[in-house]
Amino acid sequence: MARPTEAQPAEHLKRGGARVALVKSSFHADLTGAMTASARRALEEAGVKSDDIFEADAPGSFELPLVARRFAKRAEVAGVICFGVVIKGETTHDHHVATGATYGIQQVMLEEDKPVLLGVLTTNNLEQAQARALSPEDGGVHDKGRECALALVQLLNTLDELEARLRDMNRLTRIVRSERANVPVETDLN
Repeated sequence: MARPTEAQPAEHLKRGGARVALVKSSFHADLTGAMTASARRALEEAGVKSDDIFEADAPGSFELPLVARRFAKRAEVAGVICFGVVIKGETTHDHHVATGATYGIQQVMLEEDKPVLLGVLTTNNLEQAQARALSPEDGGVHDKGRECALALVQLLNTLDELEARLRDMNRLTRIVRSERANVPVETDLN
């Protein structure tokens, strides 16, 4: 995912009144909290009202999909971002946690047909996690919280544009079919 730069400003959310959920793991709370705070700032900059951003905690990254699903099932929630940090240890536990979180988050997104973004960092050590989780102002490099928020805005705008095009395509298909059958076209084609 490309990071916006000063020359490439963040996209503004075109949909008014969108509600967004931010779900963070309590494990490595200093880093997931930083990503969540950065995402909140970026969403507000993109036009999401502060009151329309909801937050919840999960015990760890493995549990993120369940909390995300509760939000995603709600019609009024436009999208969800999940934040977690999984750092490699001496065993393969990190692999199982990261795989479970990744698969679970993807499953929620596809089942609920709603953006559910993966902001789970998988790193070899704490220094790598800090570099990715923290904003440059806080000593980081990548600011994944901001990146995820801007990706959500872009995805919501893309899906809204796609939906409008599909409605237009459907409308044109109905017109063509009715012309072929010499049937008057309805005035309301939705």
